[in-house]
Amino acid sequence: MNPAQTVARDLVAVGASWGGLQALRTLLRGLPPELGAALVVVQHRSAHSHPTVLRDLLAAVTALPVRDADDKCSLEPGHVYMAPPDFHTMVEGAHLELSVDAAVEYSRPSIDVLFESAAESFRDRCVGVVLTGANADGAAGLARIVELGGAAIVQDPESAERPEMPRAALAAVPSATVVPVEAIAETLVELCAERGVAV
Repeated sequence: MNPAQTVARDLVAVGASWGGLQALRTLLRGLPPELGAALVVVQHRSAHSHPTVLRDLLAAVTALPVRDADDKCSLEPGHVYMAPPDFHTMVEGAHLELSVDAAVEYSRPSIDVLFESAAESFRDRCVGVVLTGANADGAAGLARIVELGGAAIVQDPESAERPEMPRAALAAVPSATVVPVEAIAETLVELCAERGVAV
């Protein structure tokens, strides 16, 4: 890669559905506390899910602070923000916004809504990650991230509990980096460490 073209990736948008808990635990377990990017996670779950259970399960395996996203909360490097049940979570500049707009791909929160807003706000500083799942949510949003200069990572469908979502993402973004879930953290660390060279 040409050093002049490298860029600091300081927002990671992650989407997961069926089988996502274990995939997210594996991903977060591998991330160092000094990670220089904020992570925003959409995990498909019931609107009636207890809002803190997923957060607590993930916080137990990582040194990174894990919190539920609040409307207007600021994004901080090295923090993990969980989309709350039954709310779309969107990136607006350096903040998050919550919405009760209609479900997308039968889901609220929607991975596409997160990814598309992240792409618009962070452009080439954004990384989109699609994990295991049983539908196509995230495919269009990942394509938008790449269209605006961001990076795309897709869990190897062969390592996914449900391969449909990774396969849809790869159909939309054939250039995405494809790795087993165990290798995603290392890939993110490399991407987030890249720094641009002044010209």
